[in-house]
Amino acid sequence: MDAFADKLGRVGAWCGQNKYLNAIKNAFQNFMPATISGAIGVLWTNVLVNETTGLGALWKPIMVLKVLNPIFTAMQYATISCITISVTMLLASEIAEANGETGAFPAVLGFILWMMVTPTSFAAKDLSASFIDKAGKSHGYTLGNFINVTGEAAKHKITADSFTYSGILNNYTVATGLFTGLIVAIVGMEIYNMFRKNDALKIRMPEQVPPGVARAFEVLIPTCLTAIIIGAIGLVCQLATGAELNALIFNVVQKPLQSLIGNNIFAVAILYVIISLFWCVGIHGSNMVNAVKEPIFRPLLYANTAAFTAGAAQKDIPYVMNLTMLSMFGEFGGSGVTIGLVIAIFIFSRREDNRTIAGISVVPALFNINETMTFGMPLVLNPILDIPFILAPVVTLVVGYLLVTSGFCPKIVLEVPWTMPPVFFGFICTGANPMGALSQLIVIALSVVIYTPFLIAYEKYQAKQSEAE
Repeated sequence: MDAFADKLGRVGAWCGQNKYLNAIKNAFQNFMPATISGAIGVLWTNVLVNETTGLGALWKPIMVLKVLNPIFTAMQYATISCITISVTMLLASEIAEANGETGAFPAVLGFILWMMVTPTSFAAKDLSASFIDKAGKSHGYTLGNFINVTGEAAKHKITADSFTYSGILNNYTVATGLFTGLIVAIVGMEIYNMFRKNDALKIRMPEQVPPGVARAFEVLIPTCLTAIIIGAIGLVCQLATGAELNALIFNVVQKPLQSLIGNNIFAVAILYVIISLFWCVGIHGSNMVNAVKEPIFRPLLYANTAAFTAGAAQKDIPYVMNLTMLSMFGEFGGSGVTIGLVIAIFIFSRREDNRTIAGISVVPALFNINETMTFGMPLVLNPILDIPFILAPVVTLVVGYLLVTSGFCPKIVLEVPWTMPPVFFGFICTGANPMGALSQLIVIALSVVIYTPFLIAYEKYQAKQSEAE
């Protein structure tokens, strides 16, 4: 056990010290208030003040608040629908800070570099529109279906391809562009750092020049060279593959990862075994894998949010598993779903010391915090209780997956604060659906069943230890 713990400890230390994993983890953590604000916007416009799918269909007086809907629609768009821009800027800032850079400019440069590889001119014929019929089926059209050039314009060879527009497409700002933003921020800021540290590329200004101005000239050449290189990478990609960089990264990196891990319950089960194993040797398992988990599963959540916002039927919401679904079924009460152990102790424990620890842990557990239980029981380096600690979240995730795929539990469509108490968590993240709350009650009961026999065995071991002393 000691040798295994030592090996895991070394892996954990490497993950904890890795500049890129830490930067990605911190970027997503810093963006969390924005994503939750966006989820509030979705709740307002789709669950509360909505006369078709929300409370407004049951209680008409609430629709007097409909005048405020544009505020919450804008809040949802500026956060969830623009996650790539925000996370790219935050990650660029984190990488720069790790490289010894200070100030706000790295975040701005991260946005500039992302824009360098993001198309801004498009054929108007590709503009799309869609609607959902009464059966919940989605129908889509493009403007090209309706463009018909005749008369004088046709003589001058004006066609549907002649109509263009400029801007940033939603396809690039939403989570489908997330991996491009992460890669551009990391690669771009490392290139910038290399140039910034080269004294030959610094423009030195006289001492009389204000520090802010001198600083701007000092990084002028590194900034320009970095932008040229990133732009060149985007151009070479376009010329070599016929696809712009975002599409290439999405198809080659992001989509395969989401198919391999994000939509694979077995891969998710392995992921949570790894998380629990880290915890078993005293390392914060969730922090170790968040840099991997967030970029893969968050886009799946936002795809579901977009479908829910558009009024899609349950069968048209694309993903069963996503970031919030994992929290709902695999992290309630904290890692290892230890709220099941807390409840089991209250029901079956005969030892005052264990009941005292459970009493201290119950309030934090209701807010999905379990350090008092993990280190108080302890669960760390505890061979008996480590078995259910590893097993329970895997079983509850598999059962949760079956509940969603069977249609018993609605698909998870909203992000909620990770400290939201269980049951309320399930209710809100499924779009205020009671079946979400019931589904979470089922897996909580299941976690109690899993922990109970191991708790009884552990208390027998404790009793023997007490007798021996």
